[in-house]
Amino acid sequence: MDQNKKRVKTPIEPEDQLVKLGARIKALRIKAGYASYETFAYEHGLPRAQYGRYEQGKDLRFSSLVRVLAAFDISASDFFSEGFE
Repeated sequence: MDQNKKRVKTPIEPEDQLVKLGARIKALRIKAGYASYETFAYEHGLPRAQYGRYEQGKDLRFSSLVRVLAAFDISASDFFSEGFE
């Protein structure tokens, strides 16, 4: 690569990342055998309506993500290892 050329970095769009986050959460729920997000949320002590918004790719606080990851018994590094390329 020519040293005079700068790399163009593609910006990370927050909305796109939230959609990926929601899709990853939903995939983990389904993989865990839960057809209903409401059942999963109820059984893990998570607010059902709020959890549903997470799966839809709505914004969430980091502390909420930590609670969701704990419900799946998955680390943040494992969570972000798929679907966030």
